[in-house]
Amino acid sequence: HRLVKDVDVFVTNAPLDSRARLRVRHEDLAPLNPRLIYASISAYGEQGDEASKPGFDSIALWARTGLMDLVRASPDVPPARSLPGMGDHPTGTGLFGAIMAGLFRRERTGRGINVSTSLMANGLWMNAIPVQGILCGARTEVRPPREAAISALANMYRCRDGRWFMLTVTGDERHWEPFARGIGREDLLADPRFATRTARHANARALTGLLDAVFAARDWGSWSPILEKTGVAFGVVATLGDIPRDAQMQGSGALVPTDDPRFGASHTVSSPLQVGDADKAPATFAPEIGEHTIEVLRAAGIADVGIERVLGGGVIAQARRE
Repeated sequence: HRLVKDVDVFVTNAPLDSRARLRVRHEDLAPLNPRLIYASISAYGEQGDEASKPGFDSIALWARTGLMDLVRASPDVPPARSLPGMGDHPTGTGLFGAIMAGLFRRERTGRGINVSTSLMANGLWMNAIPVQGILCGARTEVRPPREAAISALANMYRCRDGRWFMLTVTGDERHWEPFARGIGREDLLADPRFATRTARHANARALTGLLDAVFAARDWGSWSPILEKTGVAFGVVATLGDIPRDAQMQGSGALVPTDDPRFGASHTVSSPLQVGDADKAPATFAPEIGEHTIEVLRAAGIADVGIERVLGGGVIAQARRE
């Protein structure tokens, strides 16, 4: 509480009942600092019967919001599991936006505010298109297997070397002819089954089968420059092993160099935000648990004898002694 008087932003993801017990709720801290931006992140939101319920991104963001059910290869396979932290990062970015809005408001009014987001709300936002559809009475079903896709030109294909790529041709009528000629299948242009966009959709399964055979005849390294010349949108299904060698990720600043040996690599992942031509802060290694505990307590005006007492009593776990 002593420290809160001097800080601009207080961020917490502690369970709501723990905040009440520790007296670190917004209503506890706001009177100590009227300019405080109190930023809260939770699993299921600040209100409602499940506000205090524990949850992780795999549960509250991925499973609860329909994403897990919808993102699978076909209706008859199990739901797709999420990757570790997959929902934590976008939810954290959402909280960042809320904090910035709070700071802007304080700049205008001089007063702080309570801002928040939740894993569930971010999962619902990510799944907003099919969710809004179901709210409006539409039927939203799990996508069919790739062999039965609605459009053969918005599908994924496997090359001879086993590499997959995603093809997304949005303007069928404009891109169909250069695409067919580019892949060496001018004969498809004379096939009445594929003469129009409507016909291609009606015969999507047949066209998918034909394109499967076409792309299976060459390696990805051969197809990539050919597809590039056709002007259609496409992209390789990258593996983790591809990323360290991805020149565009490095050239665009998505991957940034680091000379900190603790990273164990020459590059690290940068934040996804860029503000004009301002230089980003250099990437630094995340602190150890409790690494800055002592300096934070000192900044709050707590004497060394008091710090030693709480450390010795186990009040602050895993704090690094100086």
